[in-house]
Amino acid sequence: MAVYSMTGFGSASAAAAAPAETAPAASTAGAAATVELRSVNGRFLDLALRLPDELRGLEPALRELVGQVFKRGKIELRVATQRDADGALPQPQAEQLMRLAQLESTVQSWLPNARPFSTSEVLNWCRGGAGTERLDDAVMQAARTAVEALREARGREGARLVTILLERIARLRELAAQAVPLVPQVVQRQQQRFLERWHEALANAGAASTVKPEALQERALNEAAAYALRIDVAEELSRLSAHLDEIERLLGAGGELGKRLDFLIQELHREANTLGSKSSALELTNVSVEMKVAIEQMREQVQNIE
Repeated sequence: MAVYSMTGFGSASAAAAAPAETAPAASTAGAAATVELRSVNGRFLDLALRLPDELRGLEPALRELVGQVFKRGKIELRVATQRDADGALPQPQAEQLMRLAQLESTVQSWLPNARPFSTSEVLNWCRGGAGTERLDDAVMQAARTAVEALREARGREGARLVTILLERIARLRELAAQAVPLVPQVVQRQQQRFLERWHEALANAGAASTVKPEALQERALNEAAAYALRIDVAEELSRLSAHLDEIERLLGAGGELGKRLDFLIQELHREANTLGSKSSALELTNVSVEMKVAIEQMREQVQNIE
């Protein structure tokens, strides 16, 4: 299963079906609908619709269509019709005008002071009075195509995100490998410092001759062992490796994994912070800083994954 980003764009157009030969030429002749979908990252699915007033009835169907495909992201769906875009006037049909004349006559028989319809009102009535169903079909057809285009775009972006994350995982593994041999080296250096300082202190106190070298060595070893326990990062590196393994597994499995990846990134941050807090050597501190930089780069990318 693929990994999908929450960022993408898709659009499609569809022409309204021509009226049947037995029916009068409707105002949708030559009309078309264009649907555009824009998506950015979001914690949940947040769909905003921009529809012409005469297409408001399609909102439930469009929400259901988008919700069946996408689970997360802030998505804007915009619908435009060709007749709205080019301002083309409808072609009134005889049956429409006859029906409108009947309605006007009925109104004036009850309301003699009612003013007659204007040309603009007649054209607007003819525009919305026929062919709406065929235009609705065109909108839904274009919406299905645009949704698939957005899904493909999010899939392509998701593949790029996977590549970036795998590169950062490889970098973190390199840094962890660098940290492993540093701890024994730091402990050895610290043990040598203990011996030097005790010799210096005993010499200054005039008690160097009364302390056996074996006792000094044992004391230094004990202090070095205690120091090694304080700075031991084997457990943190082991957990970090386990988290990286799980991230790689999720990226290979695909699907809706953004929230799980976000949790694992927080755990990686925790291990890197602990590594830095235990460090008393510049080498380990540098490794911790480099790890935090790589993890932060991963976090920025994970926020875009569905």
